[in-house]
Amino acid sequence: MPFTSKRSSPLPWSIRLLEVASLQANEIWKADAGPGSVLTAELPAVDNRLWFTANNTIVFPWEKDGWMHLYTLDVSSKTTRLLTPGDGEVENVSISPDQKTIVYCTNIGDISRRHIYNITSPAKPVMVTKGDGIEYSPVTLSKGIAVLESTAQHPLWPAIVQSNGSLTDIAVNEFPKDYPSSSLVVPQTISFNSTDGMQVPAQLFLPKNMKAVEKHPAIVFFHGGSRRQMLPAFHYMYYYYNAYALNQYFASQGYIVISVNYRSGIGYGLNFREALNYGANGASEVNDAIGAGLYLKSRNEVNAKHIAAWGGSYGGFLTAFCLAKASDIFSCGVDMHGLHNWNTELSNWRAYDSVSAGSFSQTAYLSSPISYVNGWRSPVLLIHGDDDRNVPFIQTMTLAVELDKRNVPYKELIFPDEIHDFLMFRTWVTAYNAAYAFISEHDK
Repeated sequence: MPFTSKRSSPLPWSIRLLEVASLQANEIWKADAGPGSVLTAELPAVDNRLWFTANNTIVFPWEKDGWMHLYTLDVSSKTTRLLTPGDGEVENVSISPDQKTIVYCTNIGDISRRHIYNITSPAKPVMVTKGDGIEYSPVTLSKGIAVLESTAQHPLWPAIVQSNGSLTDIAVNEFPKDYPSSSLVVPQTISFNSTDGMQVPAQLFLPKNMKAVEKHPAIVFFHGGSRRQMLPAFHYMYYYYNAYALNQYFASQGYIVISVNYRSGIGYGLNFREALNYGANGASEVNDAIGAGLYLKSRNEVNAKHIAAWGGSYGGFLTAFCLAKASDIFSCGVDMHGLHNWNTELSNWRAYDSVSAGSFSQTAYLSSPISYVNGWRSPVLLIHGDDDRNVPFIQTMTLAVELDKRNVPYKELIFPDEIHDFLMFRTWVTAYNAAYAFISEHDK
C-alpha cells in the first residue's frame, strides 16, 4: 500500500544479465532477505541504476545495512563489495567517461549536508569537498568536477571543484550584486523530542540581533514528499529551495523558525524513512510535528501564544493535523495543496477502494486530519491549484466544507489551471506573499 512502511520484501530484487546473442537472461545477484530487499525508488537521483566500470564490474545501490550505499559486483566471480561505508545515504551518482571513477554526493560524515566523494577502483572513497555548505549534481570533466553548490546565505550556483577540494564559482559576474546574503541567517542543526520520545532532527532559524528579553512569534515548517530532507542551506530541489527562502524571510521579519525533518523523510537511513505506522497506517510522524510545537513553546524567546505552522503537500497534511489536533499549541497555519483524507488520496496512486479495503480504510481515515476536524479552532489559509494531479483539489474543497460547518475561520487562495508543483514563478510569489501576510496578520 502506498504511504505505508516497507522495510522488507518476501521477493528480494535481483540483477540479471542478458546475453544479447542468445537473448537469455540469467540472475547474477540477488538481494538478501531483510533490509534492502525492497527496491526503492524513493531516494533522489539514485534511480536504481547500474554503472558498468572498465574492469568488468557493476556498481549498484543497495540498502543492505539500512543505508543507501554503493556496492560493486564482479560479473565473473559474482562477488560483491561495499564501496561506501558509513552512516549516511549516497545520492546523485555518476561515472567518469573512462568508466574508472565513480563520483557521488552523500551525507556520510555530515548527516545534515551533502558533499562530493569519488572512488577509483579498487581504492577507498575520497572526500572531495567539505564545509558548511552543500555540493550536489557532480559531473566529471577532463579537468576537475562540476557541481552545484550552496550555503546558508548563498543560493545554488555552478562551480568547479579544484584538486585541493576548493570551489571556484562559474560566471561570478552573473550573480546579482545586490543579493542580500548578509541579511540571511545561518540556521542551527538541532534535535528535539517527539511526543512519543523519538529524537527528531531539524534546523532552527533565529532572527539576527535577538535580545534576551524579547519574545518572538514562531513558525514550524514541514517539507513535503515525505521522502525529503531539509538542509541548513539552499536546497537542491527547487520546491524546497523556495521554501528555504521563505523560512529565511520569516526569520528576517523577527520570527523564530524550525524546519522539521520528521520521520518518513530521507537522509537518516531505511528505518527512519520506513518509519513504523507512518502515513496512511497510523500517521506516527504527527508525533514529530506536534513535538516541534512543544519544543518552540518551551523556548524562552518564543511567544507561546503565536506559534504558526506551514507546509506544502505532505507538509500541508502535517500542518492540517497540527491545527486539528493541537489548536491549543498552533495559533494559525498555511496549508498548501495538503492531503486531508487518505481514503480519497490513495486511489490517486494505485487501485484502491475504501469499501474493499476493509479495516485498513478505517486506519487510513484515523490517520487523516479530516477525522480530527472537530478539534480544529485556529485559522488557516488553504492554497491549491485546481489542476493538481498529485493531491487532487477535492481534498481542499472537502476540508473547506467541514471547516465551514464548524465555523472555523479560513481563507482560500485557488490558482486556476495550476498543478501541484506550481508551473509559474508568479504563482510561487503570490502564494508566498499570501502565506506571509496571513501568518503576520494572526501572529504579530
